[in-house]
Amino acid sequence: MRAETAVLIDRFESVRADSMAQVTALEPDDYNLQAADFVSPPKWHLAHTSWFFETFVLKVYVADYQSPDDAFEVLFNSYYNGVGEQYARPHRGLLSRPTTAQVIAYREQINEDLRQLLKDEDHLDYDAITARVTLGLHHERQHQELLYTDLKYSLSFNPLYPTYHKQLDVVATAPPALEWLAFEGGLVHCGHTGQGFCFDNESPRHKVWLEPFALASHLVTNAEFQAFIDDGGYRRPELWLSDGWACVQREQWQAPLYWRGHQEFSLYGLIERDGNAPVSHISGYEADAFARWADARLPSEFEWEHAITCCGAEPETIERPFLHPRAASNTGLQQVFSDCWQWTQSNYGAYPGFDAAEGAIGEYNGKFMANQWVLRGGSCFSHPDHLRRSYRNFFYPPDRWQCTGIRLAKNT
Repeated sequence: MRAETAVLIDRFESVRADSMAQVTALEPDDYNLQAADFVSPPKWHLAHTSWFFETFVLKVYVADYQSPDDAFEVLFNSYYNGVGEQYARPHRGLLSRPTTAQVIAYREQINEDLRQLLKDEDHLDYDAITARVTLGLHHERQHQELLYTDLKYSLSFNPLYPTYHKQLDVVATAPPALEWLAFEGGLVHCGHTGQGFCFDNESPRHKVWLEPFALASHLVTNAEFQAFIDDGGYRRPELWLSDGWACVQREQWQAPLYWRGHQEFSLYGLIERDGNAPVSHISGYEADAFARWADARLPSEFEWEHAITCCGAEPETIERPFLHPRAASNTGLQQVFSDCWQWTQSNYGAYPGFDAAEGAIGEYNGKFMANQWVLRGGSCFSHPDHLRRSYRNFFYPPDRWQCTGIRLAKNT
């Protein structure tokens, strides 16, 4: 067996095992929780990530492949119109059948079939297979993060505020004084460098002109956001984009999503809110309004990437699991990848020369390039081996259920 094959198989086993490790703390009643149409139940995530490998690897590259259950093609298809019909997303929590045991058996069968395929190094399409499996592993990392955020949202509607995981002991520390890190700008290169994996929306690498700017050394804290609230932030229309103000009025927002008085809901249950920790679960509209209140702005995604590259920041190896943002502890550029995704002012669109892949797999990113904002970095729910400087996350600006925060920028 070639060394690179062994590495890929080991990574496949590790990523697939991590998904199962996430659900060991769940009770049987938790597997189908779905509190809104934009979240999915844990059981569905386990099934869909297996469906992805079956649909885009096994059915394509294994001769005479037979699915464990043909009904799964519809039940666990997320949004791939090129594959066929999809079961309605708002009703995923109603799928009491197949049972959780059947879904786990489905995963195990897909795992075994993939192991056998990956060992066939003489397959005529072996390079394409390994590339598609690598994409599937990063896809599963995305769903591992979604499993956490979706579960947190669904559990938050329970008045008992259930605990998913026992909280780790953390010594509260005051963050260092905020620094404004200055960057000259100019003509810079942005996008994936071509080394290692990336999603298609991270390329091609291209040139961008930046004016001089400064970036905040750490994320906006809970205490700072409380000051925004105390100053009437949610009652001052002059701070908000028009759509954002309409959203505030419609949804009656008065605080971040999980704030409950002086506490906040987390996967550790209801905990005391740490004023020094980053404010999280903030919509793009709230982030933009706070920035305006603070006499600053959100960075563009290109400013963010250039600054992080200049500072040499890399995804941190963080203690696992720690499922809540933590206060900054050092000087310099902090909390880049480890605590909250950071909203930018950039609309999510194609880079110059972008070309989506052919077939249904091309629906992965390209068809969502409308009406969404780019986020950069990573969160406490992200696995470090999934993150990189060029990674482009994207959500609609009203969205708050993801672990999203605020890093400020200024013109200089």
